[in-house]
Amino acid sequence: MSDTTLSALLLGLLEGLTEFIPVSSTGHILLAGHFLGFESAGKTFEVVIQLGAVMAVIGVYAAKIGRTIVGLPNDRHAQRFAASVLIAFLPAVVVGVLAHDVIKTVLFESPRLIASMLILGGVVLLVVDRLPLTPRYHDAERFPIPMALGIGVIQCLAMIPGVSRSGATIVGALAFGADKRSAAEFSFFLSMPTMAGAFAYDLYKNRDVLDLGAMWEIAIGFAMAFVAAVLVVNWLLGYVSRHGYGLFGWWRIIVGMVALAALSMGL
Repeated sequence: MSDTTLSALLLGLLEGLTEFIPVSSTGHILLAGHFLGFESAGKTFEVVIQLGAVMAVIGVYAAKIGRTIVGLPNDRHAQRFAASVLIAFLPAVVVGVLAHDVIKTVLFESPRLIASMLILGGVVLLVVDRLPLTPRYHDAERFPIPMALGIGVIQCLAMIPGVSRSGATIVGALAFGADKRSAAEFSFFLSMPTMAGAFAYDLYKNRDVLDLGAMWEIAIGFAMAFVAAVLVVNWLLGYVSRHGYGLFGWWRIIVGMVALAALSMGL
């Protein structure tokens, strides 16, 4: 097995394990790619393998997604749920299109920024997890529309690598009154249009620099991300219901500090 193939395997596994927990999969992938010396044209590998994680969520929630789609013509509950996810998705569309080039050419190229955001986000997660919040919403399918929009606005912070898309949406949902389980589940649903949209737009923007010779590495990373994400999605809701998000906050801080130490040594 070549070094490039092994790197793709490890990065795909890392993507699937971290995409839906609030630790910043993009931050982990970019830092790991930096230390492994792995480069992809236009950072397309890092975006495409995220689609594997999206497909995992769609597979896990296929029945619920199917019921929602079937119920759209006549079911007000299904209509409201679909609207809440789409409205939460819209802010990311606007910010992602306007800031795409800065994000990919500046923010994605700053390992120190990524490590710092991991630490800062870990502290925020620990603080929010310990606040004496009183949950008012226990069903991700029944979040009010204004609450969904607020979560969508907060999700835009995740354009900064290291912040974490799932972390931002979960913290936002908790702050707006969701319990820990429904906060994670709404983050799952919101990930589908957000990550699929990011994949499509990034592919379009980088169509001239795509390296077809790297399709083998991309396929490996995609498959590993899919398998690992299925396992994480099935496990996460039960874990956070019992234990909260403290573990992930500490993990972010440790990874960020180790990365900063390694960078300061010139690694």
